[in-house]
Amino acid sequence: MNQHELIEKANQEVERNRVKVESDPYRLKFHLMPPVGLLNDPNGFIQYKGVYHLFYQWNPFETAHGSKFWGHYTSKDLVNWEHQPIALAPSEWFEKNGCYSGSAVEHDGKMVLFYTGNVKSEKGERETYQCMAISSDGNTFEKMGPVIHLPEGYTAHFRDPKVWKKEDTWYMVLGAQDLDEQGKVVLYSSQNLTDWEYQGAVTGSEMNGLGSFGYMWECPDLFELDGKDVLLVSPQGLEPEGDLYHNLFQAGYFVGELNYEEPSFQHGVFTELDRGFDFYAPQTTIDEKGRRLLFAWMGMTDDYEKYQPTIENGWIHAMTLPRVLSLKGEKVIQQPVEELKQLRKNEISYQNVQVHREIKTLEKIQGTSMEMLIDGISYHSDSFEITFRGATSFFYSAKENKISLHRKNFKNGRVESRHCQIYGIKKLHVFLDTSSIEIFVNDGEEVFTARFYPSTENESISLKAEGNLQFNMKKWDLA
Repeated sequence: MNQHELIEKANQEVERNRVKVESDPYRLKFHLMPPVGLLNDPNGFIQYKGVYHLFYQWNPFETAHGSKFWGHYTSKDLVNWEHQPIALAPSEWFEKNGCYSGSAVEHDGKMVLFYTGNVKSEKGERETYQCMAISSDGNTFEKMGPVIHLPEGYTAHFRDPKVWKKEDTWYMVLGAQDLDEQGKVVLYSSQNLTDWEYQGAVTGSEMNGLGSFGYMWECPDLFELDGKDVLLVSPQGLEPEGDLYHNLFQAGYFVGELNYEEPSFQHGVFTELDRGFDFYAPQTTIDEKGRRLLFAWMGMTDDYEKYQPTIENGWIHAMTLPRVLSLKGEKVIQQPVEELKQLRKNEISYQNVQVHREIKTLEKIQGTSMEMLIDGISYHSDSFEITFRGATSFFYSAKENKISLHRKNFKNGRVESRHCQIYGIKKLHVFLDTSSIEIFVNDGEEVFTARFYPSTENESISLKAEGNLQFNMKKWDLA
């Protein structure tokens, strides 16, 4: 099937399912979602000619991982988004089983996409090609075919090109797996975006003192932030360690310095970017304001994916809110972008709320789509807990110096938890949507992101403290 026919077929699928999808009570109010089918990794995030473009991995034909298209959203303000025509469909020999993840750059006034062409033979053997497509308007793309073929020393798990320019040279990092099935990040360079020279693996499992650290590293993104180099990457195959690495796959970062001459990336420890259940494959861009912005897939490919209730209505998964990154020492700080304040309406404010060994419900703090700012927090208490719509809760233990997010499992309804260490809580910034929550702790020192599916009738927010808790709160409805 050619590209035009594939796109037409996908558009028909959108129209056929529109009413069912849009009537889902768990459809989100202020997050990006697929119009039908499955969404996963953010791709090609860029501000081009003043407009933000976010592409995404998309299977329009089922709520499962199959042959991927590139869906496409645009926005002038990171708040109001328009769904654009499909950018890439898997129509050519070098991508026939999926236009996999990649990135976008601007060159000579044109937008240039780089992505992985995925090919599987009838025997199930995988081939991989790093491909390029060019656009003069940011909406229609001409495919240029493969620009990088698989180098020696790697399996066909070799994908997700992220491209940037430093001085007069273009660079690309790719996620890879070597022949010993160890995850790596490899570096390429180019003078013209079409001819790429392999520079080698710059870090990975069994490198830079890491020891064994995953069988595949996906979706690398390397950029400068506040004078240091930061590598975002999503390693697969990490075993849980205490409170760490409890999702099936991880997404996190290393802070260090990329030596462009040798080349090598010397770095510190791996830190998870988000402590919740649903955060993977983050991608960043730098905008005209000089901000390093991030989107991530608010989902996870795990055993429970197929039990999410939105599947009944023909869609699954969403993007996180856009976040702005900064560096505090060796710690990446994430905060919601300022533009999201445009969504606020119906402000309600409480001062000096007291909670003392009781469950407290603030009568005006309820709803399904809201922003909450809780600050001035003081506690003479071993712990406190905030429960959202009876289905997920945030818990702080002063005794253990630990914060936790609890939710009910999609499959069996049992409570599952994610945790991390923290030394005191000063501020909580919560974005609650109809079936998602993002909690920014202490101005983005830690973040918890999750999907959850409460009773549609339950709109309550309640607080409980062991001892005395005092705080101020502001709440806005968001739409």
